[in-house]
Amino acid sequence: MELGLDVSQHQLTWKELLNRTRWAEDAGFEGAWVFDHFKALYGDPTGPCLEAWTLLAALGAATSRIRLGPLVTGITYRHPSILATEVVTADHVSQGRIELALGAAWHDREHHELGIDFPQPAERIRRLEEAIEVMELLMTTDDASFDGRYYMLANATYNPKPVQRPRPPLWIGGNGEKLMLPLIARRADVWHGFGSARAIERKSRLLDEHAEKAGRDPASIRRATSLSISESWDEVRHNAEALAGAGVSYLTVGWPSQGMKRLDEFASQVMPEIKSL
Repeated sequence: MELGLDVSQHQLTWKELLNRTRWAEDAGFEGAWVFDHFKALYGDPTGPCLEAWTLLAALGAATSRIRLGPLVTGITYRHPSILATEVVTADHVSQGRIELALGAAWHDREHHELGIDFPQPAERIRRLEEAIEVMELLMTTDDASFDGRYYMLANATYNPKPVQRPRPPLWIGGNGEKLMLPLIARRADVWHGFGSARAIERKSRLLDEHAEKAGRDPASIRRATSLSISESWDEVRHNAEALAGAGVSYLTVGWPSQGMKRLDEFASQVMPEIKSL
């Protein structure tokens, strides 16, 4: 089992975020994760919330081993051509330690406040798949053209290409069974779902079926989800074991309400056991 840490940039300064990420690297976490929003989701809504991709590039320059990514980037926030250039830049700054995690976006109020279009769910999912095609073309091809329903490229070239070839690992977050899971089955390297171990296991079986229909080996799609560590250590261990039994091989540890003391205890007392699952 691999573990990432959600460094949770609500209300935090750059110095605090850097300290959290460096702590995660020193503690042996495989990844550190931010979110992709432009305002804090909890606490004071006018408090600080640093932008995801410039933050990831900065963290990439200030760390040496830990992998970095957003859980997840809402595809509505940026044109995919521009997002591709940001991802490639962060990949170079970090020397190939970026995870590209995408989703269809959900925070309608944030979109409305910032004047960003917020289509219906089905359109957002269609945009997500088209955006993935655009980004992959720019990351792998010179003189690329694409004529889609929502996006286009006209003999476009962007260099440099990513450090990670052909592109950084593609995570897609989502649980929808009608449109999202089939998209994940067609495109993702990693599925990041949410819910109980039983729910993850059921949706994982559906993902297997969609992958086979798409001509992919279901085993090529890694399964990931989140893990709370605010409960008793016995319950945390039980939940991690149940998720491992459901086929999950990557857990993103949520920043606990009890703070750093709780994380120190987790790293010394529980993390080695979970990593061995």
